[in-house]
Amino acid sequence: MLQEKLAAFVAAQAAESGVPGVSVGVLLDGREICASHGVTSLGNPAPVDEKTLFHLASVSKTFTATALMRLVAEGKVDLDAPVRRYVPELRLADERAAARITVLNLLNHTAGLDWNLIDDGEGDRSLAGLVAKLPRLPLIAEPGARASYSQAGYNLAGRIVEKVTGLPFEQAMASLVLEPVGLADTVYGLPEVMVRKFAVGHNRADDGTLHPARPWGAFREGARGDNPGGGLASSVSDLLRWARFQLGDGEGVLPAAELHRMRDRTVELRASTLGDGFGICWFLRDLDGLRAIGHGGSGNGQFSELLIVPERGFAVVSLANGGPDGYAFNQSVVRWALENCLGVVEKTPEPVPYDEGRARQVAGRYEIDAMNLDLATDGTRLTLAVGIKPEIRAASDEEMPPDYPAAEIGFLPGDGEEYVVMEGGLKGQRGYFSRDADGAVTGVDLAGRLFGRVTDADAR
Repeated sequence: MLQEKLAAFVAAQAAESGVPGVSVGVLLDGREICASHGVTSLGNPAPVDEKTLFHLASVSKTFTATALMRLVAEGKVDLDAPVRRYVPELRLADERAAARITVLNLLNHTAGLDWNLIDDGEGDRSLAGLVAKLPRLPLIAEPGARASYSQAGYNLAGRIVEKVTGLPFEQAMASLVLEPVGLADTVYGLPEVMVRKFAVGHNRADDGTLHPARPWGAFREGARGDNPGGGLASSVSDLLRWARFQLGDGEGVLPAAELHRMRDRTVELRASTLGDGFGICWFLRDLDGLRAIGHGGSGNGQFSELLIVPERGFAVVSLANGGPDGYAFNQSVVRWALENCLGVVEKTPEPVPYDEGRARQVAGRYEIDAMNLDLATDGTRLTLAVGIKPEIRAASDEEMPPDYPAAEIGFLPGDGEEYVVMEGGLKGQRGYFSRDADGAVTGVDLAGRLFGRVTDADAR
């Protein structure tokens, strides 16, 4: 019965979202239930199934972190040791920060590193090359001071894996995690992807039509430097096996205590849709008294979501190959699975009525290294738009995902610092505003990332 209900929901939701192809899996009471809908590609369509590979993007981080925890269990890495113990060549814009950042700071996003280095396509595009470029990356906080999601931090963690094992990252990951867990269809690199059935990402143009996303996933010829933070491709079938592993006793890969240590809170998150804290890599969420761990990912026209509820032996996986609506599709699947399998109904927060004074306080431009975030008010509503910086697009010879156009946001009840996105491709995302000692707005958190304020509305 649940199989039929899931299949009907997935088909209806995929059609409503306009996503070309989706694949969903649920682990419940030891049983796997899968449902897929649509096609791998609009240009060369083949039916999607539970074996179809999708680009996982940031769900890849859960694999990198687990591999590092194996090295911790083997006594080869110390979470509290400075990264320079393993990567002595590390240099950053701030020498004090470079000396103080620990391995744990990388794994729970408290290193103070900005989101990521922009791949300019030049020079050494390996992990060693990435580390050599890190002095260019802005620092947004002192190490350990706060959480801010950093792709660069996880790529640096991948370099630790290389240095400690003496192997290229991808080979080390196969040996440490992928092969012993039995993940035959969880792979890095186009040569491995192309010999399996795989989904092509799609992006929606301004006129509403979908077109193939190029390049595929995060893979560019000769570029390996982003693999630890986002380079894996996998299937619903393999991700359910990955969930079983995370729910188990380590299966000879690492002791259960070290595996389950990844679920323990290491830092708090405020007003985030992603969760209320970080463990080691995992986002932690409270679901009506049930504790969940999870991670999502968004690549070029592909979206992934994995949520696990350990005390109920439950997991849900959702993969979609159309942007930006794949994110909303995946969130709807997670909500459906929680309600229909565990009886958990997630409540959508209700914003307070529009307040012109509050809106004008926060209106302006904010940025990270690659993106601008613009908040604007017309006197009746406050909107948020996110886009890749024009100069980044102009300098790239490759297609990039489209921007998120202006969408209404509302303040949540309380002190006026927290907000929720009310429409568009980021609907449901929550965040908050940072202020200095004088009460001036200095930044905004979105999707776990801190965007620093550049100008206010009047200055623009």
